[in-house]
Amino acid sequence: MKTDNLRQQTILEVTDGLVAVGSTGSRLENCPDMKERVAKFISLLRCALYPHVFGTGSRRSSSAIAVAYDLQRAADLLGELLDTVQPDNDENETLILRFLQRLPEVKACLETDIRAAYDGDPAATSFEEIMLAYPAFEAISIYRMAHELYQLRVAVLPRMMTEYAHQLTGIDIHPGATIGRYFFIDHGTGVVVGETTTIGDHVKLYQGVTLGAKSFALDEDGNPVKGIKRHPDLGSHVVVYAGATILGGDTRIGDGCVIGGNVWLTHSVEAGHKVLAAEERGTLVI
Repeated sequence: MKTDNLRQQTILEVTDGLVAVGSTGSRLENCPDMKERVAKFISLLRCALYPHVFGTGSRRSSSAIAVAYDLQRAADLLGELLDTVQPDNDENETLILRFLQRLPEVKACLETDIRAAYDGDPAATSFEEIMLAYPAFEAISIYRMAHELYQLRVAVLPRMMTEYAHQLTGIDIHPGATIGRYFFIDHGTGVVVGETTTIGDHVKLYQGVTLGAKSFALDEDGNPVKGIKRHPDLGSHVVVYAGATILGGDTRIGDGCVIGGNVWLTHSVEAGHKVLAAEERGTLVI
Protein backbone atom coordinates (compact mmCIF):
# COMPACT_ATOMS: atom_id res chain seq x y z
CA MET A 1 0.00 0.00 0.00
CA LYS A 2 2.81 2.36 0.92
CA THR A 3 4.51 1.54 -2.40
CA ASP A 4 1.31 2.35 -4.33
CA ASN A 5 0.95 5.71 -2.56
CA LEU A 6 4.59 6.58 -3.27
CA ARG A 7 4.21 5.69 -6.93
CA GLN A 8 1.02 7.75 -7.23
CA GLN A 9 2.69 10.73 -5.58
CA THR A 10 5.65 10.44 -7.94
CA ILE A 11 3.31 10.26 -10.94
CA LEU A 12 1.54 13.44 -9.82
CA GLU A 13 4.84 15.27 -9.34
CA VAL A 14 6.16 14.17 -12.74
CA THR A 15 2.85 15.15 -14.36
CA ASP A 16 3.13 18.64 -12.90
CA GLY A 17 6.71 18.85 -14.18
CA LEU A 18 5.76 17.76 -17.70
CA VAL A 19 2.87 20.21 -17.90
CA ALA A 20 5.06 23.03 -16.59
CA VAL A 21 7.60 22.52 -19.39
CA GLY A 22 4.92 23.05 -22.04
CA SER A 23 4.71 21.38 -25.44
CA THR A 24 6.08 22.23 -28.84
CA GLY A 25 3.55 21.44 -31.57
CA SER A 26 0.51 22.10 -29.42
CA ARG A 27 -1.49 23.21 -32.45
CA LEU A 28 -1.83 19.52 -33.36
CA GLU A 29 -3.51 18.63 -30.08
CA ASN A 30 -6.90 18.33 -31.78
CA CYS A 31 -5.64 15.55 -34.01
CA PRO A 32 -3.67 13.08 -31.87
CA ASP A 33 -3.76 10.33 -34.50
CA MET A 34 -2.10 12.37 -37.25
CA LYS A 35 0.21 9.59 -38.42
CA GLU A 36 -2.63 7.12 -38.73
CA ARG A 37 -4.72 9.64 -40.65
CA VAL A 38 -1.89 10.39 -43.04
CA ALA A 39 -1.44 6.66 -43.69
CA LYS A 40 -5.19 6.38 -44.35
CA PHE A 41 -5.06 9.37 -46.70
CA ILE A 42 -2.29 7.70 -48.70
CA SER A 43 -4.24 4.44 -48.84
CA LEU A 44 -7.38 6.17 -50.13
CA LEU A 45 -5.42 8.00 -52.83
CA ARG A 46 -3.77 4.80 -54.02
CA CYS A 47 -7.16 3.07 -54.11
CA ALA A 48 -8.48 5.91 -56.28
CA LEU A 49 -5.48 5.80 -58.62
CA TYR A 50 -5.32 1.99 -58.87
CA PRO A 51 -8.54 0.49 -57.48
CA HIS A 52 -8.00 -2.86 -59.21
CA VAL A 53 -4.72 -3.28 -57.32
CA PHE A 54 -5.21 -1.46 -53.99
CA GLY A 55 -9.00 -1.41 -53.64
CA THR A 56 -10.74 -3.63 -51.12
CA GLY A 57 -13.94 -5.67 -51.29
CA SER A 58 -16.60 -4.21 -53.54
CA ARG A 59 -14.32 -1.24 -54.31
CA ARG A 60 -11.78 -3.44 -56.08
CA SER A 61 -13.09 -2.08 -59.33
CA SER A 62 -12.05 0.54 -61.85
CA SER A 63 -15.60 1.87 -62.11
CA ALA A 64 -16.15 5.60 -61.86
CA ILE A 65 -18.31 5.06 -58.78
CA ALA A 66 -15.53 3.25 -56.89
CA VAL A 67 -12.94 5.87 -57.83
CA ALA A 68 -15.24 8.78 -56.91
CA TYR A 69 -16.02 7.16 -53.55
CA ASP A 70 -12.34 6.94 -52.58
CA LEU A 71 -11.60 10.42 -53.91
CA GLN A 72 -14.41 11.88 -51.81
CA ARG A 73 -13.13 10.17 -48.67
CA ALA A 74 -9.56 11.28 -49.43
CA ALA A 75 -10.72 14.87 -49.99
CA ASP A 76 -12.66 14.88 -46.73
CA LEU A 77 -9.69 13.52 -44.82
CA LEU A 78 -7.32 16.01 -46.45
CA GLY A 79 -9.67 18.77 -45.33
CA GLU A 80 -9.46 17.54 -41.74
CA LEU A 81 -5.67 17.33 -41.92
CA LEU A 82 -5.34 20.81 -43.43
CA ASP A 83 -7.60 22.28 -40.75
CA THR A 84 -5.20 20.80 -38.20
CA VAL A 85 -1.82 21.79 -39.67
CA GLN A 86 -2.87 25.19 -41.01
CA PRO A 87 -6.09 26.23 -39.25
CA ASP A 88 -7.92 29.42 -40.18
CA ASN A 89 -6.48 29.25 -43.68
CA ASP A 90 -9.17 30.46 -46.07
CA GLU A 91 -7.35 28.73 -48.94
CA ASN A 92 -7.69 25.17 -47.60
CA GLU A 93 -10.68 24.29 -49.78
CA THR A 94 -8.94 25.74 -52.84
CA LEU A 95 -5.84 23.66 -52.03
CA ILE A 96 -7.93 20.50 -51.88
CA LEU A 97 -9.42 21.20 -55.32
CA ARG A 98 -6.06 22.04 -56.85
CA PHE A 99 -4.53 18.87 -55.42
CA LEU A 100 -7.35 16.69 -56.77
CA GLN A 101 -6.97 18.26 -60.21
CA ARG A 102 -3.31 17.19 -60.27
CA LEU A 103 -4.01 13.49 -59.64
CA PRO A 104 -4.45 12.49 -63.32
CA GLU A 105 -0.96 13.86 -64.02
CA VAL A 106 0.39 12.03 -60.96
CA LYS A 107 -1.03 8.79 -62.32
CA ALA A 108 0.39 9.47 -65.77
CA CYS A 109 3.84 9.91 -64.18
CA LEU A 110 3.46 6.72 -62.16
CA GLU A 111 2.61 4.80 -65.31
CA THR A 112 6.04 5.74 -66.67
CA ASP A 113 7.70 4.74 -63.38
CA ILE A 114 6.07 1.31 -63.52
CA ARG A 115 7.28 0.88 -67.10
CA ALA A 116 10.80 1.95 -66.09
CA ALA A 117 10.85 -0.68 -63.33
CA TYR A 118 9.55 -3.38 -65.66
CA ASP A 119 12.05 -2.53 -68.39
CA GLY A 120 14.90 -1.95 -65.92
CA ASP A 121 14.70 -5.18 -63.93
CA PRO A 122 14.91 -8.58 -65.67
CA ALA A 123 13.38 -10.16 -62.55
CA ALA A 124 10.12 -8.24 -62.96
CA THR A 125 7.37 -10.51 -64.28
CA SER A 126 4.39 -8.12 -64.37
CA PHE A 127 3.29 -4.58 -63.69
CA GLU A 128 1.19 -5.83 -60.78
CA GLU A 129 4.27 -7.38 -59.17
CA ILE A 130 6.04 -4.02 -59.34
CA MET A 131 3.11 -2.20 -57.76
CA LEU A 132 2.61 -4.70 -54.97
CA ALA A 133 6.10 -5.98 -54.21
CA TYR A 134 8.66 -3.33 -55.18
CA PRO A 135 9.67 -0.81 -52.48
CA ALA A 136 10.50 1.66 -55.26
CA PHE A 137 6.86 1.94 -56.33
CA GLU A 138 5.78 2.34 -52.71
CA ALA A 139 8.22 5.20 -52.15
CA ILE A 140 7.91 6.89 -55.55
CA SER A 141 4.11 6.79 -55.62
CA ILE A 142 3.89 8.40 -52.18
CA TYR A 143 6.58 10.93 -53.13
CA ARG A 144 4.68 11.98 -56.27
CA MET A 145 1.50 12.63 -54.28
CA ALA A 146 3.40 14.42 -51.50
CA HIS A 147 5.28 16.55 -54.04
CA GLU A 148 2.01 18.04 -55.29
CA LEU A 149 1.10 19.11 -51.75
CA TYR A 150 4.62 20.47 -51.27
CA GLN A 151 4.23 22.54 -54.45
CA LEU A 152 1.01 23.94 -52.98
CA ARG A 153 2.99 24.96 -49.87
CA VAL A 154 0.98 22.72 -47.57
CA ALA A 155 2.57 22.52 -44.12
CA VAL A 156 3.83 19.31 -42.46
CA LEU A 157 1.77 16.78 -44.45
CA PRO A 158 4.14 16.26 -47.41
CA ARG A 159 7.01 15.42 -45.06
CA MET A 160 4.83 13.10 -43.03
CA MET A 161 3.84 11.27 -46.21
CA THR A 162 7.38 10.71 -47.45
CA GLU A 163 8.59 9.77 -43.98
CA TYR A 164 5.83 7.17 -43.87
CA ALA A 165 7.27 5.77 -47.11
CA HIS A 166 10.77 5.99 -45.60
CA GLN A 167 9.68 3.87 -42.65
CA LEU A 168 8.15 1.26 -44.95
CA THR A 169 10.90 1.04 -47.55
CA GLY A 170 14.15 2.57 -46.29
CA ILE A 171 13.96 5.01 -49.23
CA ASP A 172 14.10 8.67 -48.15
CA ILE A 173 12.85 11.07 -50.84
CA HIS A 174 12.16 14.63 -49.73
CA PRO A 175 8.85 15.88 -51.19
CA GLY A 176 10.59 19.02 -52.42
CA ALA A 177 12.81 17.11 -54.86
CA THR A 178 11.92 17.47 -58.55
CA ILE A 179 11.94 14.12 -60.36
CA GLY A 180 11.20 13.46 -64.02
CA ARG A 181 9.40 10.56 -65.64
CA TYR A 182 10.52 6.94 -65.96
CA PHE A 183 12.22 6.98 -62.56
CA PHE A 184 13.35 3.68 -61.04
CA ILE A 185 15.11 2.75 -57.81
CA ASP A 186 16.38 -0.83 -57.86
CA HIS A 187 16.36 -2.59 -54.46
CA GLY A 188 16.19 0.81 -52.82
CA THR A 189 17.24 0.44 -49.20
CA GLY A 190 19.31 3.39 -47.99
CA VAL A 191 18.59 5.74 -50.91
CA VAL A 192 18.46 9.43 -49.93
CA VAL A 193 17.21 12.19 -52.25
CA GLY A 194 17.50 15.69 -50.78
CA GLU A 195 15.01 18.54 -50.92
CA THR A 196 16.57 20.62 -53.70
CA THR A 197 17.65 17.71 -55.90
CA THR A 198 16.49 17.72 -59.51
CA ILE A 199 16.42 14.52 -61.56
CA GLY A 200 15.69 14.24 -65.27
CA ASP A 201 13.84 11.53 -67.19
CA HIS A 202 14.87 7.87 -67.44
CA VAL A 203 17.08 7.88 -64.34
CA LYS A 204 17.93 4.72 -62.40
CA LEU A 205 19.35 4.61 -58.87
CA TYR A 206 20.54 1.58 -56.96
CA GLN A 207 20.54 0.92 -53.21
CA GLY A 208 22.57 3.12 -50.90
CA VAL A 209 22.76 6.12 -53.25
CA THR A 210 22.85 9.53 -51.57
CA LEU A 211 21.99 12.75 -53.40
CA GLY A 212 22.80 15.11 -50.57
CA ALA A 213 24.19 18.40 -49.34
CA LYS A 214 27.92 19.06 -49.22
CA SER A 215 27.76 21.58 -46.38
CA PHE A 216 25.35 23.99 -44.78
CA ALA A 217 25.60 27.75 -45.11
CA LEU A 218 25.16 29.45 -41.72
CA ASP A 219 23.74 32.86 -40.88
CA GLU A 220 25.35 35.37 -38.50
CA ASP A 221 23.88 33.51 -35.53
CA GLY A 222 25.28 30.16 -36.62
CA ASN A 223 21.95 28.72 -37.76
CA PRO A 224 21.56 26.87 -41.07
CA VAL A 225 20.32 29.07 -43.92
CA LYS A 226 17.11 27.59 -45.28
CA GLY A 227 15.59 27.77 -48.74
CA ILE A 228 18.83 27.64 -50.75
CA LYS A 229 20.03 25.13 -53.33
CA ARG A 230 21.97 22.39 -51.47
CA HIS A 231 21.59 19.19 -53.47
CA PRO A 232 22.82 18.00 -56.89
CA ASP A 233 21.15 17.91 -60.28
CA LEU A 234 21.04 14.76 -62.40
CA GLY A 235 20.31 14.95 -66.10
CA SER A 236 18.31 12.42 -68.10
CA HIS A 237 19.34 8.81 -68.85
CA VAL A 238 21.67 8.71 -65.84
CA VAL A 239 22.48 5.53 -63.90
CA VAL A 240 23.91 5.72 -60.37
CA TYR A 241 25.16 2.43 -58.93
CA ALA A 242 25.04 1.17 -55.34
CA GLY A 243 26.65 3.18 -52.58
CA ALA A 244 27.49 6.25 -54.66
CA THR A 245 27.38 9.64 -52.92
CA ILE A 246 26.81 12.82 -54.93
CA LEU A 247 26.84 16.07 -52.96
CA GLY A 248 26.41 19.79 -53.44
CA GLY A 249 24.01 22.31 -54.88
CA ASP A 250 26.41 23.24 -57.67
CA THR A 251 27.09 19.62 -58.68
CA ARG A 252 25.59 18.70 -62.04
CA ILE A 253 25.67 15.20 -63.54
CA GLY A 254 25.12 15.49 -67.28
CA ASP A 255 22.80 13.48 -69.51
CA GLY A 256 23.79 9.89 -70.17
CA CYS A 257 26.35 9.62 -67.36
CA VAL A 258 27.05 6.41 -65.46
CA ILE A 259 28.23 6.80 -61.86
CA GLY A 260 29.88 3.66 -60.51
CA GLY A 261 29.36 2.04 -57.15
CA ASN A 262 30.88 3.67 -54.04
CA VAL A 263 31.93 6.79 -55.94
CA TRP A 264 32.17 10.03 -53.92
CA LEU A 265 31.41 13.09 -56.07
CA THR A 266 31.39 16.76 -55.13
CA HIS A 267 32.04 18.16 -58.62
CA SER A 268 30.10 18.20 -61.87
CA VAL A 269 30.46 15.61 -64.64
CA GLU A 270 29.90 16.44 -68.30
CA ALA A 271 27.33 14.54 -70.32
CA GLY A 272 28.13 11.05 -71.53
CA HIS A 273 30.92 10.26 -69.06
CA LYS A 274 31.43 7.26 -66.80
CA VAL A 275 32.79 7.79 -63.27
CA LEU A 276 34.44 4.90 -61.43
CA ALA A 277 35.95 4.52 -57.99
CA ALA A 278 39.68 4.04 -58.62
CA GLU A 279 41.78 2.59 -55.83
CA GLU A 280 44.30 5.12 -54.43
CA ARG A 281 43.25 7.73 -57.00
CA GLY A 282 39.82 8.82 -55.81
CA THR A 283 37.53 8.89 -58.85
CA LEU A 284 38.30 8.09 -62.46
CA VAL A 285 36.31 9.79 -65.23
CA ILE A 286 36.27 8.02 -68.59
